[in-house]
Amino acid sequence: MQLVFDGHNDVLLRLWKHAAAGIDPLREFGEGTTSGHIDAPRAQAGGLGGGLCAIYIPSGDLVLKAPDANGHYVTPMAAPLERAPSLDIALDMAAIALRLDRAGLWRLCRSTADIREAMVAGTFAAVLHMEGCEAIDRDLAALETFHAAGLRSLGPVWSRHNIFGHGVPFAYPMSPDTGPGLTEAGFDLVRACDRLGIAIDLAHITEQGFWDVARTSDKPLIVSHSNAHALTPVARNLTDRQMDAVRESAGVVGLNYATTMLRPDGAENADTALTLMVAHIRYMVERMGIDCVALGSDYDGATIPAAIGDAAGQQALVGALATDGFSEEELAKLCRDNWLRVLARAWHEN
Repeated sequence: MQLVFDGHNDVLLRLWKHAAAGIDPLREFGEGTTSGHIDAPRAQAGGLGGGLCAIYIPSGDLVLKAPDANGHYVTPMAAPLERAPSLDIALDMAAIALRLDRAGLWRLCRSTADIREAMVAGTFAAVLHMEGCEAIDRDLAALETFHAAGLRSLGPVWSRHNIFGHGVPFAYPMSPDTGPGLTEAGFDLVRACDRLGIAIDLAHITEQGFWDVARTSDKPLIVSHSNAHALTPVARNLTDRQMDAVRESAGVVGLNYATTMLRPDGAENADTALTLMVAHIRYMVERMGIDCVALGSDYDGATIPAAIGDAAGQQALVGALATDGFSEEELAKLCRDNWLRVLARAWHEN
């Protein structure tokens, strides 16, 4: 079994939603459930040792557009969110993360040493991430507070616009070059993250925003859960030129398990072969090198292949990669080592 550190999941969103319905998030995560993708028992069964756990503020008005007769779709962008209710939700999710840590059900990690120690101990190694910064104020005071609480990674935008920048829509087929990039506030956010040691994730930003970060940050470029646009031309996948920039920065791209981002037809269909996941990994490795590719499942945030199902099925992908010819050393890089290397650099550890 190859132990996996994963670049993106939405387990905190699921726990927060269920908590609002009266379900104890500690019991749900610790004892296990049949809903969603991640809890402690399923992670243990599948060798999922940890990952970046997102604080994500849901857009209540977002409805994914049904494909037309050609399989094409363009979902209208979700409306911007107000800060005050977004901050309330973000604090609720951060509180769940801290409660899980205090209960010993996972370890909230602030360094790669923390991650390694947790995984060796068999405890889920959680890193607090923010997917879209609607909870952060223009003056970035809240950023300092969340950092003190354990925030170590953020994406300036989700697939909607905010005061920091512009997101890409859920659309197929479409280029990621869909509009402007960072705002002036966004440039300030990037510089503050570099100063504090917070990794910057480019998974939902426009292509222009990607290049804005690339010319502002001196850290490796990170795209936590995206795939190859050449294979699946959805707006959220990366062009060859973007992947070249990730390689040049010694950054990383995490494979997204969402079927819409894996299939050549861009369809949301769990009957999606693992060979398509392997094909995206192969393409990215050939473009960027083995050191710049990792895993970014989007567990609890997307429809994933039925052959994996949930975190308990994680080793099905590892097995498919081994069958395709990846060595044990290469699998270790894809499964965890590449993430640990890049996070160490982002967090000022080397």
